[in-house]
Amino acid sequence: MRIGVVGAGYVGLVAGTCLAEMGNHVHVVDVKSDVIATLRSGRVHYFEPGLEELLRRNQKDGRLRFGTDIGEMVRDAEYIFLAVGTPQAEDGSADLQYIEAAATAVAKAMTGYRCIIIKSTVPVGTNARIEALVRAQGRTDFDVVSNPEFLKEGAAIEDFMYPDRVVVGVRSTRAEQGMQSIYAPFVRTGRPIMVMDPESAEMAKYVSNALLASRISFMNEMANICQNVGADVDRVRQAVGSDRRIGSAFLFPGLGYGGSCFPKDVRALCRIAEKAGLPARMCEAIDSVNVAQRLVFVPAIEAALGGSVKDATIAFWGLAFKPRTDDVREAPAIYLANALMDRGACVRAYDPEARVTAAREPGMNRATYYDNAYEVLDGADALVIATEWNEFRCADFDRLKALLKRPFVFDGRNVFDIALAAKKGLRVWSIGRAMQG
Repeated sequence: MRIGVVGAGYVGLVAGTCLAEMGNHVHVVDVKSDVIATLRSGRVHYFEPGLEELLRRNQKDGRLRFGTDIGEMVRDAEYIFLAVGTPQAEDGSADLQYIEAAATAVAKAMTGYRCIIIKSTVPVGTNARIEALVRAQGRTDFDVVSNPEFLKEGAAIEDFMYPDRVVVGVRSTRAEQGMQSIYAPFVRTGRPIMVMDPESAEMAKYVSNALLASRISFMNEMANICQNVGADVDRVRQAVGSDRRIGSAFLFPGLGYGGSCFPKDVRALCRIAEKAGLPARMCEAIDSVNVAQRLVFVPAIEAALGGSVKDATIAFWGLAFKPRTDDVREAPAIYLANALMDRGACVRAYDPEARVTAAREPGMNRATYYDNAYEVLDGADALVIATEWNEFRCADFDRLKALLKRPFVFDGRNVFDIALAAKKGLRVWSIGRAMQG
């Protein structure tokens, strides 16, 4: 099949590369010429495990190409995925200007039937809105399909190649048959292709992300309660997660969620409800708890350092919002680091992948960045663990203790065995567990 993708960002590039891996001829376009130049050279402009290798193979075999000419792509492809950004607007709703511009450009270049597939996360009603835009260009022979993505950063290739389910929202048999053909190679293990109306497909993405975010915020709130009543959140989590009705996923407490999806989608769902004339009390609470959780360590760090962090040096392990990515959008580490620097602290930071992306964030040019996890500790007053990279799990406690000026560790992801760390002379604060040392 001949497939086009508008948008070479996270979703578009993963989708295009995986579709090419299944033997399709895929043409990915983007307005950013520098991004296209990078991709043409066989490199990926962000970190996602396994993606660059897959891209190079399909590029070499002639199934994957990149360009900036949307007209050329539309003339070449029958199925066109729209995977452009839908950033958060000032009121929390999804900004649709980019997807509307992309759809209009596709419509203007169409010469015959095209199936336009919305891969971006968009609010309910966008499918109908895009259909109206295409018709306004005088086009009649087309379909608009809603096909939300359910990719996890750090595991996006596996998620696309082996999906839990594929959701497609269609209005015609022709569109349904086309989508079945595209995704048939990805569901050979029996995972379902779930066909529904576009509005339900659009809503499914928001509900999924809001529900996952709710588990994180709920467990973080419970962890804070555990901390104050003397319970151990790890034992509580294990007991709760053993219930088959609940399960253990997304019950790990920490500094809160981040990334490009959960924060934006929860807030967008609040605005969707608002426009429908309904309250969104649960979604508002999910976001409120998460915003507060990012800074939960600030009072504890200040207290440990004598009431103020002014002129103190705080080392950070981890800046990305989660491991296996360089994405720092809405990352709790960024909020916490900025809060400490605003209070007069000096922040040093180490992250295996997110050093460059973190330095671009507002306020983060004040931090000092290191290439080694232990160099960042030398003479620091405290260590904050903000991202649960695997390399932090089996830290050398003796070395850590020797390098830190004060033996203070604030484990924001509960990666340390705090009892063992305490035996080595470290004082460890964590999330929902009693302070050790």
